[in-house]
Amino acid sequence: QVQLVESGGGLVQAGGSLRLSCAASGRTFRSYVMGWFRQAPGKEREFVAATSSNSVITNYADSVKGRFTISRDNAKNTVSLQMNSLKPEDTAVYYCAASPRSYSHLEYEYDYWGQGTQVTVSS
Repeated sequence: QVQLVESGGGLVQAGGSLRLSCAASGRTFRSYVMGWFRQAPGKEREFVAATSSNSVITNYADSVKGRFTISRDNAKNTVSLQMNSLKPEDTAVYYCAASPRSYSHLEYEYDYWGQGTQVTVSS
């Protein structure tokens, strides 16, 4: 079992930056693939970024590539999402998630989810 708690969301102007953090409970955190997903109003939840258990593999959605960076600290049981050059279309609830697979960016392969944190980017 893994429990996930996100923080760091808020309101920011276009072009600004935010850093989301996700704190995980459980001694097996280091064995999980960690991902970030987001859901904008009226839209389905979508993949944003993911990192493998040892951070060797990272992957990003094309819409955030070059602007967002995912990182994890297995000693502290945390995963972060640094978001730069934010755009109004990045406005969404952002979710941290954990998958026991070797690597995945598919929502249905993530077993554990946080409650989400709101990110709002004003134009």
